[in-house]
Amino acid sequence: MFIVDAHQNIAFNAQQLGRDYARWAWQLRESEGESTAPPAMTSLPDNLMSGIGIVYGSMSVIPESFPGRESWHKLTYRSGDDAKLLAMGQMDYYRRLADEEDQIRLILTRSDLEAVIASWQDGAPLSGRVQGIVALMEGAEPLTEPRQFEEWMELGVRVVAPACLPTRYCAAAGFEGELTTLGYELLNVLSDYGILLDVSDMSERACQQAIERYPGGIIASHANPRYFYDSPRSLPDQTIRALAERDGVIGIMVYNRYLRRDWHHSDPNRRVSLDHWVDAVDYVCQLTGSAAHAGLGSDIDGGYAYSSFPEEVDTSADLWQLGDYLGKRGFANDDVEAILGGNHLRKLKEALPEG
Repeated sequence: MFIVDAHQNIAFNAQQLGRDYARWAWQLRESEGESTAPPAMTSLPDNLMSGIGIVYGSMSVIPESFPGRESWHKLTYRSGDDAKLLAMGQMDYYRRLADEEDQIRLILTRSDLEAVIASWQDGAPLSGRVQGIVALMEGAEPLTEPRQFEEWMELGVRVVAPACLPTRYCAAAGFEGELTTLGYELLNVLSDYGILLDVSDMSERACQQAIERYPGGIIASHANPRYFYDSPRSLPDQTIRALAERDGVIGIMVYNRYLRRDWHHSDPNRRVSLDHWVDAVDYVCQLTGSAAHAGLGSDIDGGYAYSSFPEEVDTSADLWQLGDYLGKRGFANDDVEAILGGNHLRKLKEALPEG
């Protein structure tokens, strides 16, 4: 068994902060010294050490006018062409990683997926294991128009989230609005290519519309139940049920804010453990009636302070403990395997083209 993490911001952090994914997170922290940027939390060696065999590597871009822009967000866009250029740079980073690192493979087809899975068979040495990267476009603003997605498909994008922040295609969480006319056209195009649709960060209304309208596979790569924190980014019960009815999978984040409603950034200690992550997983399982719709979407490198993670987590190398915590809570071995990887693998196998 290996872990599938449906959300890490690898290329974004490489572009904004110059981080080299091939170096240990502790090495990146040392090289950056005192910095206003969030600490490095993930890397290829950290992920491999934790048994993370597949990562959904996101590509996201930030508008210059975004009020939540951080001081370390140095590359932003003013126009759709700018957004496309930035996203192309991130996609190129994933392609170069796959070319330069023997232990990375960009997952484009089912054959790629099977090759990654084979490298993790029992008894395979760590040095021979390969991490698969699934390219996820987080926010569709880099698409100049829906039909232009064919170009991104050829480059390697296999998952699309129409919203991260508000786009021409979709209202984002925390904003009023729904899918636009262009957004509906985009759904039709994505369906033609069999792309996985990621409804994370969509407005509640847009999310409902997408679940009702999109005929292909649907996931929420990184989203937690609203029961634990009342945020527009969190999923209400009716959305979780609707995703389950479509055989969707929800990647649960390890960010404290979405795991414990009374947590605050100013807390003198973390006050959150991986047991709280299991609480969120268990909530989804109880609400949907099975373990088939919960997964991991850590967002561990999403720009959060070091103190914003459960007390057991220093880097992604510590995420291997999730299996132990699920087991201690009484989850059967088959359910643990489904939650930590099998559920996301099911959706990938359905969506990827033959090859």
